Amino acid sequence: MNMTLETTADPSPKELAFLGERLSAFNDSEVGPANRKVLAVFVRDKHGAVVAGISGYTAWGWLYVQWLWVDERLRGQRMAGRMLDAAEQEAVARGCHGALIDTFNPKAANVYERQGYQPFGVLPDFPVGRARVFLQKKLST
Repeated sequence: MNMTLETTADPSPKELAFLGERLSAFNDSEVGPANRKVLAVFVRDKHGAVVAGISGYTAWGWLYVQWLWVDERLRGQRMAGRMLDAAEQEAVARGCHGALIDTFNPKAANVYERQGYQPFGVLPDFPVGRARVFLQKKLST
Protein backbone atom coordinates (compact mmCIF):
# COMPACT_ATOMS: atom_id res chain seq x y z
CA MET A 1 0.00 0.00 0.00
CA ASN A 2 1.52 3.31 -1.10
CA MET A 3 0.81 6.13 1.41
CA THR A 4 1.94 9.67 2.09
CA LEU A 5 2.18 11.49 5.42
CA GLU A 6 0.87 15.05 5.31
CA THR A 7 1.20 17.72 7.99
CA THR A 8 -1.06 20.73 7.59
CA ALA A 9 -2.20 23.83 9.44
CA ASP A 10 -5.22 24.05 7.15
CA PRO A 11 -7.25 20.83 7.23
CA SER A 12 -10.62 20.95 5.53
CA PRO A 13 -13.78 20.85 7.67
CA LYS A 14 -14.74 17.68 5.77
CA GLU A 15 -11.46 15.98 6.75
CA LEU A 16 -11.85 16.99 10.40
CA ALA A 17 -15.46 15.76 10.41
CA PHE A 18 -14.27 12.45 8.95
CA LEU A 19 -11.70 12.03 11.75
CA GLY A 20 -14.29 12.88 14.39
CA GLU A 21 -16.79 10.41 12.93
CA ARG A 22 -14.22 7.61 12.72
CA LEU A 23 -12.93 8.18 16.26
CA SER A 24 -16.50 8.37 17.61
CA ALA A 25 -17.36 5.09 15.89
CA PHE A 26 -14.27 3.43 17.38
CA ASN A 27 -14.97 4.78 20.87
CA ASP A 28 -18.62 3.74 20.64
CA SER A 29 -17.53 0.19 19.82
CA GLU A 30 -15.07 0.17 22.74
CA VAL A 31 -17.03 1.84 25.58
CA GLY A 32 -20.52 2.53 24.27
CA PRO A 33 -22.09 5.64 22.82
CA ALA A 34 -20.94 8.99 24.21
CA ASN A 35 -24.31 10.65 23.69
CA ARG A 36 -22.33 13.85 23.19
CA LYS A 37 -24.48 16.95 23.36
CA VAL A 38 -23.42 20.60 23.22
CA LEU A 39 -24.08 22.69 26.32
CA ALA A 40 -23.79 26.47 26.49
CA VAL A 41 -24.73 29.12 29.03
CA PHE A 42 -24.81 32.79 28.06
CA VAL A 43 -25.22 36.01 29.99
CA ARG A 44 -26.59 38.82 27.84
CA ASP A 45 -26.84 42.54 28.47
CA LYS A 46 -30.04 44.52 27.93
CA HIS A 47 -29.25 44.76 24.20
CA GLY A 48 -28.82 41.00 23.83
CA ALA A 49 -25.02 41.08 23.50
CA VAL A 50 -23.12 38.22 25.15
CA VAL A 51 -21.17 39.52 28.15
CA ALA A 52 -20.24 36.12 29.63
CA GLY A 53 -20.59 32.51 28.65
CA ILE A 54 -19.71 28.86 28.92
CA SER A 55 -19.30 26.44 26.05
CA GLY A 56 -18.77 22.74 26.39
CA TYR A 57 -20.56 19.43 26.09
CA THR A 58 -21.81 16.43 27.98
CA ALA A 59 -20.64 12.91 27.12
CA TRP A 60 -20.26 9.57 28.91
CA GLY A 61 -21.87 11.01 32.03
CA TRP A 62 -19.52 14.00 32.26
CA LEU A 63 -19.79 17.73 31.69
CA TYR A 64 -16.71 19.16 29.98
CA VAL A 65 -16.43 22.95 30.19
CA GLN A 66 -14.25 23.89 27.24
CA TRP A 67 -14.55 27.69 27.37
CA LEU A 68 -15.59 30.03 30.17
CA TRP A 69 -15.35 33.77 29.69
CA VAL A 70 -16.62 36.75 31.67
CA ASP A 71 -16.35 40.35 30.45
CA GLU A 72 -14.00 42.20 32.76
CA ARG A 73 -16.80 44.59 33.80
CA LEU A 74 -18.63 41.62 35.37
CA ARG A 75 -15.67 39.91 37.02
CA GLY A 76 -15.74 39.62 40.81
CA GLN A 77 -19.54 39.30 40.82
CA ARG A 78 -19.69 35.46 40.97
CA MET A 79 -20.80 35.33 37.34
CA ALA A 80 -18.54 32.33 36.61
CA GLY A 81 -20.01 30.49 39.59
CA ARG A 82 -23.57 31.26 38.53
CA MET A 83 -22.88 30.04 34.99
CA LEU A 84 -21.18 26.89 36.29
CA ASP A 85 -24.19 26.25 38.54
CA ALA A 86 -26.50 26.50 35.52
CA ALA A 87 -24.28 24.23 33.38
CA GLU A 88 -23.98 21.68 36.19
CA GLN A 89 -27.75 21.64 36.74
CA GLU A 90 -28.31 20.96 33.04
CA ALA A 91 -25.60 18.28 33.09
CA VAL A 92 -27.29 16.53 36.03
CA ALA A 93 -30.61 16.70 34.15
CA ARG A 94 -28.79 14.93 31.31
CA GLY A 95 -27.63 12.20 33.69
CA CYS A 96 -24.06 13.39 34.31
CA HIS A 97 -22.22 12.44 37.49
CA GLY A 98 -19.06 14.54 37.07
CA ALA A 99 -17.67 17.76 35.60
CA LEU A 100 -14.26 18.58 34.16
CA ILE A 101 -12.59 21.93 33.48
CA ASP A 102 -9.02 23.07 32.89
CA THR A 103 -7.20 26.39 32.95
CA PHE A 104 -3.75 27.92 32.98
CA ASN A 105 -5.01 31.04 34.79
CA PRO A 106 -4.35 30.84 38.55
CA LYS A 107 -7.25 33.21 39.33
CA ALA A 108 -9.64 31.02 37.33
CA ALA A 109 -8.35 27.91 39.11
CA ASN A 110 -9.19 29.57 42.44
CA VAL A 111 -12.70 30.39 41.20
CA TYR A 112 -13.24 26.78 40.14
CA GLU A 113 -11.95 25.46 43.47
CA ARG A 114 -14.37 27.78 45.32
CA GLN A 115 -17.07 26.24 43.13
CA GLY A 116 -16.16 22.78 44.45
CA TYR A 117 -13.77 21.59 41.73
CA GLN A 118 -10.69 19.68 42.87
CA PRO A 119 -7.38 19.62 40.98
CA PHE A 120 -6.35 16.18 39.74
CA GLY A 121 -3.54 16.99 37.35
CA VAL A 122 -1.07 19.69 36.41
CA LEU A 123 0.83 20.16 33.17
CA PRO A 124 3.82 22.45 33.86
CA ASP A 125 4.90 25.10 31.34
CA PHE A 126 1.64 25.07 29.38
CA PRO A 127 2.18 27.82 28.37
CA VAL A 128 5.78 28.43 29.41
CA GLY A 129 5.84 30.03 32.85
CA ARG A 130 2.34 28.81 33.73
CA ALA A 131 0.82 25.47 34.60
CA ARG A 132 -2.33 24.04 33.07
CA VAL A 133 -4.48 22.72 35.91
CA PHE A 134 -7.14 20.06 35.37
CA LEU A 135 -10.02 20.06 37.86
CA GLN A 136 -13.02 17.81 38.42
CA LYS A 137 -16.18 17.88 40.47
CA LYS A 138 -18.63 15.17 41.49
CA LEU A 139 -22.13 16.26 40.57
CA SER A 140 -25.14 15.50 42.74
CA THR A 141 -27.50 13.21 40.88
